[in-house]
Amino acid sequence: MPEVICNTSPLQYLHQIGQLSILPALVGSIVVPPAVLAELDAGIAKGLDLPQLENLQWIRIQAPIGAKAASLITDLGPGESQVLMLALEMPGSVALLDDALARRVATAKGIPIKGTLGLLLDAKRAGHLPAVKPSLDRLQELGFRIAQQTRDAVLKLAGES
Repeated sequence: MPEVICNTSPLQYLHQIGQLSILPALVGSIVVPPAVLAELDAGIAKGLDLPQLENLQWIRIQAPIGAKAASLITDLGPGESQVLMLALEMPGSVALLDDALARRVATAKGIPIKGTLGLLLDAKRAGHLPAVKPSLDRLQELGFRIAQQTRDAVLKLAGES
């Protein structure tokens, strides 16, 4: 199984909808860069409902070591930048990203990607989730932006349209 490197939003939103357990069920362990840990810790310090990664044995914190990301200089946040840096350092890995710009950069660099919605679909297909629609509804209540066309496509793929 390829290494899976996760950004903040999949961890945040899966935790907030009560579905964080699908990550280790689907992929085993994941790699999280220090910038993602820092973003989550900053949110926890502000009182947000976010996962505490030190309590999750299936998470490995790993910092990027090289400067391969010099060409990634864009308007990406530190979490997205470090996820992409690690993905470039770990050929064949998959980046878990929801941010549209980060996904475009990853695609341009040949980095395989998956997002929160794709994880929910995978979880349903693997029998870890009975239905995707309640999770989509909850995500939207939390402010996760899903275009109607995307929502319709996800529900169709899940066999729930």
